[in-house]
Amino acid sequence: MRAVRYHEHGGPEVLVVDEVDRPEPRGHEVVVEVRAAAVNPVDTYFRSGEYTPAALPMIPGADLAGLVTETGPAVETLAVGDRVFGTGLGRDRQGTYAEYAVGPEDSFAVLPAGVSFDEGAAVALVGVTAWRALVHHAGLEPAEPCLIHGGSGGVGHVAVQLADATGAQVLTTARSTFHDRLERLGADAVFDYRREDLAAAVADVAEPAVVLDHRLDEYLQFDADVARRGARVIGIGNTEAAAGFDDVAAARGKELSVVMMSMFNTPSYADVLSRLARLIEAGDIVPDIAETFALEEAAAAQRRVIEGRFFGKLVIEP
Repeated sequence: MRAVRYHEHGGPEVLVVDEVDRPEPRGHEVVVEVRAAAVNPVDTYFRSGEYTPAALPMIPGADLAGLVTETGPAVETLAVGDRVFGTGLGRDRQGTYAEYAVGPEDSFAVLPAGVSFDEGAAVALVGVTAWRALVHHAGLEPAEPCLIHGGSGGVGHVAVQLADATGAQVLTTARSTFHDRLERLGADAVFDYRREDLAAAVADVAEPAVVLDHRLDEYLQFDADVARRGARVIGIGNTEAAAGFDDVAAARGKELSVVMMSMFNTPSYADVLSRLARLIEAGDIVPDIAETFALEEAAAAQRRVIEGRFFGKLVIEP
């Protein structure tokens, strides 16, 4: 089969398309014919060496959607021919930028018939991340004000929809060109993150009870300034150390809870993916796909994901 691999750490140029053996399932594993694999910033961290992958050479990619072609002898929940989507690969095992991928059955859930493979791949990692942040860690409740930084991003645009589906009051930040799209996805208020009076603008609308932040290194003090007493701040994504609070006393006075999380610590991907599948099937979450790439264009896709400035997700179609 064809697979994108990196044989050494470095820039996107180290990604090459190799001919490799098709994986075989063991125990509770399933082999999936990959129809779509999403591109995430975390893929670039493993490729660059900022995060440590399982081995070299390594196939990048954390999530996918496709068809089950083989199952291990202990598999109980999936069968050959099932349409599935999944995540959690590409870290402690080979990833998904390939024609076939193998992973534990608990990394996958059945993809509803009306949902495309591109959509399934696009929503997997970011959907689990948003769910873990807002539902598991923050315990977001109906009518609570929720501030989501970076609403136009992969996690952000799904988190906006998930928060809206819970009945929360959704506030988010994004470039002004994306405001209308975020409002259509369920945001009650959208702010340009570059405005100098951002804190005042947020305060005019609501004091967030929950904050989802992908850049705690920049916004930790801001979050403390705008959040209400007892708010829950959930940090995802950033790789730089958070600087801390400039006004420690004020932050302590609000009794904030600050949690930093990783999607890869999810106890059961399948449980969360199954819940996301119902929301996608109902139309409550619609992943937005900005651009698709071939396997041979993986380097360009990774450059694009780091540059940002697009709405939603990037997808590789093997």
